[in-house]
Amino acid sequence: MYQLAISRDFITQHFLVGGDWGRENQQHSHHYRVEVLIQSNQLDQHGYLIDLVDLEKALEEVIETYREHTLNDLPAFQGLNPSLEHFSRIFWEALNERLNLDAAMTLKLWENETDWAGFSIA
Repeated sequence: MYQLAISRDFITQHFLVGGDWGRENQQHSHHYRVEVLIQSNQLDQHGYLIDLVDLEKALEEVIETYREHTLNDLPAFQGLNPSLEHFSRIFWEALNERLNLDAAMTLKLWENETDWAGFSIA
């Protein structure tokens, strides 16, 4: 199986709702790291899983929708607690919409150096 991965960092804010999580209920920032893994048994006619330039462009576009914003204020999070799990799925969906993949994509979203959530479709 061929694999191609890319990662980027960005900062955004959120506050958790629906429970008593102490300081997490107050608006605060996280320095996120997103990792995207593309996998397939097949390469295209150029020997690529995906053109890395296209993947970088799509990833930067998605990051810009979140960078320095408060997740709670964005339409994709309306009615949701902006948990790391929800954010990983929403991010995956936004990136998937921009890519024309004939491959599997897994996304990991790191909230700090030790904690992450991921999303993929099996």
